[in-house]
Amino acid sequence: MKIVAMSGSKIGTKTSTAIKYTMKTIKNTYPHVGVTFMDLAEYDVQFSDGRHYLDYEGDTKYVTQLIMEADAIIIGTPIFQASIPATLKNIFDLLPVNAFLDKVVSMLVTAGSPKHYLVLEQQLKPILTYMKAQIVPSYVFIEEQDFYQKEIINDDVRFRVDRLVEDTIVLTETYTAIREKKEAEYFF
Repeated sequence: MKIVAMSGSKIGTKTSTAIKYTMKTIKNTYPHVGVTFMDLAEYDVQFSDGRHYLDYEGDTKYVTQLIMEADAIIIGTPIFQASIPATLKNIFDLLPVNAFLDKVVSMLVTAGSPKHYLVLEQQLKPILTYMKAQIVPSYVFIEEQDFYQKEIINDDVRFRVDRLVEDTIVLTETYTAIREKKEAEYFF
């Protein structure tokens, strides 16, 4: 199983901190799972111009291929001005419409206001559904007060991240088993 844990912004540290904690949880609890950390701040990704994702070069091609080869994706995103960052939206624009077909996608959000959870419901989930993702129903919403010196200090948040990791892996294993069973019914 390949998981990509993505921090979907070029600025700030809270989302990256939360995704790094998520990675640590995966590595400690599920050592058999391959997980790759992708912080979009570390890549020079071109803006989408309508080309096929394999026609890009450099970081853009690397990032899109990594996502396309993953079995599951954990998307970490901050909420800015009541919206997802353009950096993350550009990733979705670079990928084909069916990019998340047969992939499990879970979400982790950092925000300054408790009302920003609506961005997930009204913006991110519809995009992921359109792109055919199997979305983990629960997500982790983390507010500014849950961090201190680049660490998550809220035990409830850590518990919810641990649960999100478990749900992501269990759903990925389940959907994979269902697909394999269904494909075995065909005799070719």
